[in-house]
Amino acid sequence: MLEAWVDIGDLEDCPSNTIPGFYERLTAWLPGLVEHRCGVGERGGFLQRLREGTWPAHILEHVTLELQTLAGMKVGFGKARETSVRGIYKVAVRTRNEQVGRACLHDARDLLMAAIEDRPFDMAATTERLRNMADSLCLGPSTACIVDAATECHIPFIRLTDGNLVQLGYGARQRRIWTAETDQTAAIAESIASDKDLTKSLLHACGVPVPEGRIVDSPQDAWEAAEDIGLPVVVKPVDANHGRGVSLDLMTQAHVEAAYAVARAESRKVIVERYVPGHEHRLLVVGGRVVAAARGEVACVTGDGRSTIIELIDSQLNTDPRRGATEDYPLDVILIDEQPAIRLELTRQGFNPDSIPAPGQEVMVQRNGNVAIDVTDTVHPEVCAMATLAARIIGLDVAGVDLVAGDITRPLEPQRGAIVEVNAGPGLLMHLKPAQGEPRPVGRAIVDHLIPQSENGRIPIVGISGSNGTLVARLVASLLHLSGRYVGLACSDGLYMNQRQVERGNCTTWQAGQRLLMNRAVEAAVFEHPAVAILSEGLAYDRCQVGVVTDVSGADTLGEFYISEPDQLYNVLRTQMDVVLSDGVAVLNADDALVVKMASLCDGAIIFFGLDPQSPVITEHRAKGGRTLFVRDGEIILASGAKEVVFVQLSALPLTGSGQPGHHTASLLAAIGVAWALDIAPELIHAGVETYESGQSAHPLFGHATRDH
Repeated sequence: MLEAWVDIGDLEDCPSNTIPGFYERLTAWLPGLVEHRCGVGERGGFLQRLREGTWPAHILEHVTLELQTLAGMKVGFGKARETSVRGIYKVAVRTRNEQVGRACLHDARDLLMAAIEDRPFDMAATTERLRNMADSLCLGPSTACIVDAATECHIPFIRLTDGNLVQLGYGARQRRIWTAETDQTAAIAESIASDKDLTKSLLHACGVPVPEGRIVDSPQDAWEAAEDIGLPVVVKPVDANHGRGVSLDLMTQAHVEAAYAVARAESRKVIVERYVPGHEHRLLVVGGRVVAAARGEVACVTGDGRSTIIELIDSQLNTDPRRGATEDYPLDVILIDEQPAIRLELTRQGFNPDSIPAPGQEVMVQRNGNVAIDVTDTVHPEVCAMATLAARIIGLDVAGVDLVAGDITRPLEPQRGAIVEVNAGPGLLMHLKPAQGEPRPVGRAIVDHLIPQSENGRIPIVGISGSNGTLVARLVASLLHLSGRYVGLACSDGLYMNQRQVERGNCTTWQAGQRLLMNRAVEAAVFEHPAVAILSEGLAYDRCQVGVVTDVSGADTLGEFYISEPDQLYNVLRTQMDVVLSDGVAVLNADDALVVKMASLCDGAIIFFGLDPQSPVITEHRAKGGRTLFVRDGEIILASGAKEVVFVQLSALPLTGSGQPGHHTASLLAAIGVAWALDIAPELIHAGVETYESGQSAHPLFGHATRDH
């Protein structure tokens, strides 16, 4: 999310329905605003608000969202709320990339002022610039489809670089992807796949049908190999990708030698193989099964008697909406100057790029590299078995297996079909946006391969909000450590990794929290969230297993955020309840009425704690069979409905040695409640609270500071 504080100044007196021509100018520039439902709840809802009269901060929210959509970064959530200071609003919008989101926000401001002041605005140039930003800064389509699939499965993710390296899940349960490569993709397997001759040798040794051939070192050697193999042949680079430098169906010495030069320009090594007649196919293998298959098509142009072949390519092929210069398109733009193999193909037919074919004359431009027709449902089971075997032989968990066959519905060997390549990091777009056929959920297949559907990539996360969170956080981390987990803790005292303090000072920041979640050793994480941290940076995680709210107090210290009343602070701290998982637990202070009010916001179960055993909140919750903790006669009592257990004497604990409820008692109850919610063994909880002393830096979990991470 981006949050902007917006000062609209004198425009507070100028709602949209009072500005002549404003509605017409804004909707002419952004006709897509008709899709914004706004609070009305139906298509055109926002336009209705514009006609009735709404204020610039609210309009800024919607214009920012629409500019992100035009940039190719579709988002739909936004809010605009006035503060207690006249003319100053808080505007929040969702974004998929901070830099692009900020640019859209600033451009939205400029566009909005141009519409208000009746000035020109270059909408086309703005849209192009934002699209270029999104293309360069956002996740690529293959990575994005995997991330979107993870999100649909409620698996969290963290983008680790400005590129396509993404973490799925948190801490010790995380997995990593880099486009269509995963943390299970072996480097050795990648190297094997990049060497086509080695790949073919290994496949052949294991009984996989491959075209006969060998590496050659000169044009003459290429022709000799072609004669040995038998014409027609294929000449291609040993380690190039995407069909670059590949020449097919070569029949003459001149063409073979010319093809050698084309292939040599792409690689130090060139291979000559038997030409396998049929269609080019790409089978996507994920985790030992074929999840998608696509067939190629030959790219041809038809002469009109007037246009050159270059002009025909531009008018008949490159206008295809499936073709583009970026990876957002399943097919590449055909550029003869950058693809020497096309020139060779034209030469073999007696043409050059400036030739003008006769009306109706068909000219073949490209034989390979146009794989975009979905055939997943028609692949013969034996072909699938052969493709998965090829991926397993090379050692790839995710592989693009290229094969040639006249009929994919039949086994390969009877029709002399063959597997010609096995590729690491295969592109997914041909399966996501096929030219014909049904899109395939390949992102979901990769996610299910990495994180089984019975799991979600999450570690236990405890979030603690309120003004008394530090002691609770340290106690909870101590109890989790005693249960045998490697624990990360981010609180106002510092950042802790298991038994070591790795950073001193306030670590309730988003950045500190991310460090815990990215650490592959962390098996459970505890976060303290003072109100100021929520207001300034938000939470480092999306959902938590246990959420704690200790109290709603201190609103008078948050004036810089335009917060002054307890009800306003309630809306801040309720965030902790909003993110509790449906199978999680909220631990709430029954002695604070505003905290009690948050119980209805939690998707999970509720545990109430309090100092008063006769509290109406605790009494009512017990009557419904709920879990509660309270103090009675100097003892901490745990109750599940009517069933009670005396847990410990206050006098036996270092934190409450007087035996009477005191300053630390509520924090102690909250921490025990969290441990109870996490099913930590009672004897471990008991031992942990009996040995914990407030403020002792030499506690087993909180040793001497070190810079080790």
